[in-house]
Amino acid sequence: MTATAARNWIRLARQHPSALLLAVQLLGVLLYPAMEDTQAGRAMFGAFGILVLSLALWVVNRSPLVNWVAWVLALPSVTLSIFAALSGRADLVAVIHLLEGMLYLYAAFGLIAYMLRDHRVSLDELFAAGATFTLLAWAFAYSYSVCQQWFPGSFIAAVEPDAPRTWMELLFLSFSTLSGVGLSDIIPIRPQARALVMLEQFAGVMYIALVVSRLIGLTVLRAPPRRE
Repeated sequence: MTATAARNWIRLARQHPSALLLAVQLLGVLLYPAMEDTQAGRAMFGAFGILVLSLALWVVNRSPLVNWVAWVLALPSVTLSIFAALSGRADLVAVIHLLEGMLYLYAAFGLIAYMLRDHRVSLDELFAAGATFTLLAWAFAYSYSVCQQWFPGSFIAAVEPDAPRTWMELLFLSFSTLSGVGLSDIIPIRPQARALVMLEQFAGVMYIALVVSRLIGLTVLRAPPRRE
């Protein structure tokens, strides 16, 4: 890659950070299945998570929300993630996922505030609509992970019903619930898990009804009239 091409990519990323975050999140969906089964893969999973957290912080910087809240959540999360990876402290995973889930949720609200702050729809705001959806999906997937660790047996599935659900299974459940398609074979059993699922169902419906529909309406209003 030439220096000019690199500068163009950097300028594009600065103009549309939401697009970069969305692309990295969707890339994670493809890479996560290969990261769960080996020690090296789990190390890559942790490094990838730190990358996504960094991008989330960068995106929040463009929103009207107070940025110090994001740093208060991100710094302990990254520190504990590195410490847990080096020490093998699996008992810290629940705390790490709790902090990461809160940061993703905060970043999602930051992007929603960014999209609602005026009546003009930019290209970056359209990318932000997709990035917000992925942030919400990740936030609830982390909440499911915490719920499963605090309340064992929260979720069952058709395959190995008594085993703890993997990260990919919980993320699949989160995407299925948030989108309202109802295709997941992961079933919440304990009341705490069902409460979280109901909250995500509500969040998904309200996000589509209030945020996405508003963006679509503003885009249609600004479209030039068709000439006969």
